[in-house]
Amino acid sequence: MKQQELTKLIIAPVVSEKSTMLAEQNKYVFKVRKTANKKTIKQAVELMFSVEVDSIHVLNVKGKTKRYGRFIGSRSDWKKAYVKLKAGHNIDLVVA
Repeated sequence: MKQQELTKLIIAPVVSEKSTMLAEQNKYVFKVRKTANKKTIKQAVELMFSVEVDSIHVLNVKGKTKRYGRFIGSRSDWKKAYVKLKAGHNIDLVVA
C-alpha cells in the first residue's frame, strides 16, 4: 500500500481503563478502518510511530442498538486492533 493510504488506516487510539492497563504491558489499542487487515495495520503502525510490531489481534465491534425517544437506531460497527510491540519499543499516546 502507499504511505498515504497507510496513514489513513489508523483512525484513533482507544483510550479506556483497559487500554491504559495494557499499555503498561507494551500493548496498544487502536480504532482502525473496517477494510484493514493484520498486515496493513502492522505496516501503518511501524510507519507512523517508528516502532517494531511483535503481534496484532484484530476484532470487529458490533454497534449497539439504541433508542432515541420513540425511534430505534443503532451505532455503526467498527474494527479494533490490539498491537503488541517488541521489547524496547513504546508509543507515547499522551502528548500535553
